Amino acid sequence: MPIIEIQSIDDPRVALFATLTEAQLRNRLEPDKGVFIAESPKVIRVALDAGYEPVALLCERKHLEGDASDIVARCGAGLPLYTGPRELLQQLTGYVLTRGVLCAMRRPPEPTVAAVCREARRVAVIHGVVDTTNIGAIFRSAAALGIDAIVVSRDSCDPLNRRAVRVSMGSVFLVPWAWSGDPLGELHREGFATAAMALTHDSIALDAPKLAAEPRLAIVLGTEGDGLPHHVIAGCTYTVRIPMAHGVDSLNVAAASAVAFWQLCPRLGKPERP
Repeated sequence: MPIIEIQSIDDPRVALFATLTEAQLRNRLEPDKGVFIAESPKVIRVALDAGYEPVALLCERKHLEGDASDIVARCGAGLPLYTGPRELLQQLTGYVLTRGVLCAMRRPPEPTVAAVCREARRVAVIHGVVDTTNIGAIFRSAAALGIDAIVVSRDSCDPLNRRAVRVSMGSVFLVPWAWSGDPLGELHREGFATAAMALTHDSIALDAPKLAAEPRLAIVLGTEGDGLPHHVIAGCTYTVRIPMAHGVDSLNVAAASAVAFWQLCPRLGKPERP
């Protein structure tokens, strides 16, 4: 692997780590040329284990034979490896590198909703969620609590955004997911009942037995501020609320997702009710 010392933050060879926006990295006009950035050795290892293709590495010099040594070895002889002192790399990226390493990786072809949901029983729908931290946290909970696939509306944040990937601790590489311009329509055609997480006068409690009895169920989560649009709620099979105490009316979408996934996914060792 060629080790390339960076002497200037203006070096065009590292533009993908420094000056390209998330939209430019994604490259919607030419999806086969799109990349994303994975940050920290742990996250990069998860991506490599899941089969993602590395394009280039940016690493603090001291980590070449330290935290990142196994990653350097795995990425192959032909991959460019850019390095430099911590201060220069911080200037280059605009932030302190988490554990001193970034990896640019090739975006895989976008799967269809039908493909990722083919064998699924429990699906999460991320509808209009734009906060990268919430996206990452939802994916982490989904991976931990037994969600089989995730469908992301086109107006949501990109799950392969650098911060979303880091917050998820690489869980975005573990749960199959797909974009959709019509999540409810596509999921209904695949035979899923849909449960909108929302507060309405006719919402049912999360622990309602009929929800757990659904053979295929999609849990629909809305944006941080306004929640789900009225037409989305109206289009779902159920409207579901999380019972709460002390007059609290709602939870952050990431917290609500974890509660919903725990209740509605396969038992995962949970004790049976008496």
